[in-house]
Amino acid sequence: MGWTRRDVLGCGAAAVAATAAGGAFAQTYPSRPIELVVPWGPGGGADQLARKIAQLAEPMLGQGLPVVNVPGGTGATGMAKLLANPADGQTAAIYIADSHALLAGTGARWKIEDIVPAAVLIQAPSFLFVGQDSRFKTWAEFAQEAQTKPGTLKVATLGFGSVDDFTLKFLGAKGVKVNPVPFAKPGERYVSILGGHADALYEQAGDVGTFLAGRQMRPLLVFGRQRFPAFPDIPCSTEVGFDIALPQFRSLVVRAGTPQDRVDTLSATLAKVAGSDDYKAFLKEQYADEASFLSAAQAGDFVRRQLDDMKAALRQAS
Repeated sequence: MGWTRRDVLGCGAAAVAATAAGGAFAQTYPSRPIELVVPWGPGGGADQLARKIAQLAEPMLGQGLPVVNVPGGTGATGMAKLLANPADGQTAAIYIADSHALLAGTGARWKIEDIVPAAVLIQAPSFLFVGQDSRFKTWAEFAQEAQTKPGTLKVATLGFGSVDDFTLKFLGAKGVKVNPVPFAKPGERYVSILGGHADALYEQAGDVGTFLAGRQMRPLLVFGRQRFPAFPDIPCSTEVGFDIALPQFRSLVVRAGTPQDRVDTLSATLAKVAGSDDYKAFLKEQYADEASFLSAAQAGDFVRRQLDDMKAALRQAS
């Protein structure tokens, strides 16, 4: 059988179409489980969030979201793992205010331009907690001792360069000087005040919810410009003379350069997660703002504003 020019062109067009279709199929997203990096140890707020997201998003995406804990360096070790992977959306990370705070200082191993947030999922204030049987009954008592015996009171924190660290430096610059003691693993931070190894803990209420419910911990101060409804008798930092309010936020990020349609897929999925009754109940358990969710379109500006606020707080603490 002879081949005409029309036959050759027709076969070529069919081959191109088949190749394009094959390429599109190969790029179906997600094509395999999405590794979800948590740059902190098990049990803390970032870990709790990751596991809730995995539980709710897996059926929507049709793929698993295995959670991998990579603690160390105030989140830097886990972020290095994210950034070592291709920008294909198959690796994501829980990115929180404490890791973000590293960018306000010097020596951070990544830049804000290296990541793209798919969504902000939690916004919540931080507190200073003590053990239920602590000798400090009020913030005023704690602050007085920190002022008269500077550096003697130990406060368990997440790590150097974190929001915890910035806030305590700010207090120190105003005369309330404490000794920050970093713990990479959340469980170690919590045990430190229960066992008397630290005098107080800087943390979010949702992270220690079981201890609050079990009357093992109680708050002395909420960092913010107004009192927190769940603890109406606890003063806020502004009313006691410390105008610092760096809220904790927790987001999901991917590496910069990830195709926009994949970022959009993640963002849309997370919007569905955030709208579910299950997730709304989770936010309540976390003592978080019920309007915490921000889409990818909003999250980029949000994290940039947060970084500006952190830099300003660091300047005031210097």
